[in-house]
Amino acid sequence: MRGKPGLLLLQAIKGAIFMEIQLWRSILCPYELAVKELMVKFEHIIEEHKQNDLYSPIEQVSGRVKSLPSILEKMQRKHIPMERMEEELEDIAGIRIICQFEEDIDTVAAIIQKRTDMTIKSEKNYLKHIKQSGYRSYHLIIYYTVETINGPKKIQAEIQIRTMAMNFWATIEHSLQYKYKGEMPLHVAERLSNAADAIIALDQEMSSVRDEIMDAQNSSQMQSNLVKDILLSIENLYKISNKREVAKIQDEFLRVFRTKDLQQLARFHRQLDIIAEGYRAQSVSF
Repeated sequence: MRGKPGLLLLQAIKGAIFMEIQLWRSILCPYELAVKELMVKFEHIIEEHKQNDLYSPIEQVSGRVKSLPSILEKMQRKHIPMERMEEELEDIAGIRIICQFEEDIDTVAAIIQKRTDMTIKSEKNYLKHIKQSGYRSYHLIIYYTVETINGPKKIQAEIQIRTMAMNFWATIEHSLQYKYKGEMPLHVAERLSNAADAIIALDQEMSSVRDEIMDAQNSSQMQSNLVKDILLSIENLYKISNKREVAKIQDEFLRVFRTKDLQQLARFHRQLDIIAEGYRAQSVSF
């Protein structure tokens, strides 16, 4: 009988912990939805550029919801009460957009500014105002509305826009800050600062050959789209035309493909359209 009060207390503690976990899950659920939706939208921008044979200013997108320990640590460090947590913690939902060139960052920011499904709360330009550590990036805090089972909910999300080189440096800097718990040795900080200068030089070099790189990538994307269309046309011809003729067409396609000549591929594609139109006309006449 003596152990019964202790057992009841343990059960009560377990119940309280379970309720606390459920509460946090319900709080963070809309943020998880927002991250998923935002990633899909930015990935669609990449795909839409590719489908139209256009250079995409966005290279890749990633997202995350801040972990519960990170949220609690930040609330404690900044003395944020629970009732003001969602208002004062602007980065519970986070999106990171990686660009190839520094010039693309302004382009991506402009795309976000024009959207009607995202409202910008604030912007921080760490490209013009580099942090003392050497950190460079472009930050946006946006309001974004998700539809939940309880109705619409407007939340905040942080969007970081940076180049691949900036992201490489920032990842290392974050790891070192975590290792040294914010008290990085001077010699490590100096080497990190030197690395930041090297990253700036790298981005500048990349910008100097930006046009050449973009031309090469656009040509590659155009060739990829042409090949997809040609293969689809051959597949459709296989359903309606003479199989021997299709085999000859496939051989001719392989010959043209090996030339890596965009103009020849485009001419071959137009010829396929004419052949397909002829077969369609024959089927209509019958």
